[in-house]
Amino acid sequence: MSQVKAVQRNILPGFGLTMGYSMLYLSLVVLLPLSALLLNSTGLTWDKFWDVATDPRVLTSYRISFTTSAVAALIDTLLGLLLAWVLVRYEFPGKRLFDALIDLPFALPTAVAGVALTALYAGNGWVGSFLEPLGIKVAFTQLGITIALMFIGIPFVVRTVQPVLQDVQPDAEEAAATLGAGRFRTFWSIILPDLIPPLLTGFALAFARGIGEYGSVVFISGNMPMKTEIAPLLIMSKLEQYDYAGATAVALLLLLISFLLLLFINSLQRWTRRSAR
Repeated sequence: MSQVKAVQRNILPGFGLTMGYSMLYLSLVVLLPLSALLLNSTGLTWDKFWDVATDPRVLTSYRISFTTSAVAALIDTLLGLLLAWVLVRYEFPGKRLFDALIDLPFALPTAVAGVALTALYAGNGWVGSFLEPLGIKVAFTQLGITIALMFIGIPFVVRTVQPVLQDVQPDAEEAAATLGAGRFRTFWSIILPDLIPPLLTGFALAFARGIGEYGSVVFISGNMPMKTEIAPLLIMSKLEQYDYAGATAVALLLLLISFLLLLFINSLQRWTRRSAR
């Protein structure tokens, strides 16, 4: 019996070594950059930080970044669920190509995506030339920023929901149909509760990616202060002007707000998982 317990305790051989490598990797990639940001803020006085944090241009850039990221992530959540459903539940010609295209924003450089979207939605672009006569201007507006963030965020939702949807057993759906439940009632009561945690995870990932996105937005936004200027672009502008204290203050505030929002989303995700059990 003691030998069985010993085997169970050592079911992961080399845990100390792998844990050490994991902590080293985490420190180099995440902890050291954040530490450098905090150390760089030591020369930042509270008055300077407050002046930067309450500057109308900075507040507007935060509002634009968080609003467009949230709207894009919410739309991606709905569209991602639809795309994952089609990929899992249906067979059609070109399915593998369609599935591969979902990952295109991962492989495509964000600057290339920004140039392509700007050329597509500009006033003389293929899509913009039809929308602007209708009074819908996309390029160099917050709508254009939202579309760019939707483009880079959609794979996070699809790839998070797709494996969970594949694991959903059809037995419960068949039982619900036998008892007379319609398709909408079956989806709402049987399938959706299992999909809420991955949907929240996909939303959080798309939202976090959108907050820090720069390359795909810098072209289509137009970079107009108080109108289409996002927070990452404002940080770059301050760095180009050698305003390191101001850039550090904007980055710290952006980091703090992002951390609190992600903490709230993760807490909500854990609560939904407990409720589902």
